[in-house]
Amino acid sequence: MIENTSLTPQEIADILKISKSKVYELMKHRELNAYRVGKKLRVDLEDVENYKNKTKDAKPISALSLEPYKFISSTMYEEQPRKSSAFIISGQEAILDILCRYLYRHPKGVRALRSYEGGYNALYALYKGEVQVATAHMWDGKTGEYNVPFIERMLPGTPTLLIRLGSRMQGFYVAKGNPKDIKDWNDLRRSDITIINHEKGSGTRILLDEHLREMGIVGKSINGYTRESQSYLAVANTVAHGGADLGIGNEIAFLQVQGIDFIPMQKEQLDLVIKKEDLNRPAFEAIFEILHSDEFNFELQGLGGYDLTDLGKVIAET
Repeated sequence: MIENTSLTPQEIADILKISKSKVYELMKHRELNAYRVGKKLRVDLEDVENYKNKTKDAKPISALSLEPYKFISSTMYEEQPRKSSAFIISGQEAILDILCRYLYRHPKGVRALRSYEGGYNALYALYKGEVQVATAHMWDGKTGEYNVPFIERMLPGTPTLLIRLGSRMQGFYVAKGNPKDIKDWNDLRRSDITIINHEKGSGTRILLDEHLREMGIVGKSINGYTRESQSYLAVANTVAHGGADLGIGNEIAFLQVQGIDFIPMQKEQLDLVIKKEDLNRPAFEAIFEILHSDEFNFELQGLGGYDLTDLGKVIAET
């Protein structure tokens, strides 16, 4: 098992005898390599010790050349390639949280960390070796396929396996009773419709953009297109409270929010993506065993909204 040596910003501040705001500044300027566990920032103890040793003979901070940093989201700075042996699973699905719990309990398993990124960023992180497992539910309008076309483009020269987690219905969230009489994708041409969108790189944003491309519609011509949300529940709640006429999301979130109706549009495929070079590692053997276990299948059924017929099945190889 991997020993948990990650520290919170407050714990780092206590160790270094500095303010918490100074810790965030060090993260910004890559003096400390931060990563996310859920929505929380963490830094490995080893990196903190390395920082302490590095600064013993360092020049004054005013003389340092600080490299500019880039934001990858509203809550996290761009990650540097991790030096630790952390096992990271990237994706926004609740299934993955359950998988991590099973993986920790499995005899061959590890304590897996979670990175809550959309499919595009998750695949990119897998390509760069920053995560060990990614998930994807990205629809390609030209082929009508899910995931494979994107993986072939985004992981060139990297043999992978796609393992099915489940299928689920994607559709429109509209106000109760559907007062705007919204029926299908063509209603996005209407000037009286306002939407709430998902963040760039998410599977649902890609689904919308692919349909708009096929219909010849410029996204920014749609009211609300540039308003982005980070979750299905947030999108559904925005529609429920009158903040938008239409949102796109899965049926699972619809079942948790009152005051909206759901218009099914298409069934999407959710797949786990791993590199073939990792297949013989114990943690990946554990993942296969978990996906094929009756206990894991039974617990996922409790989530509702998923078709688990092909759970654990290798859908494609690239």
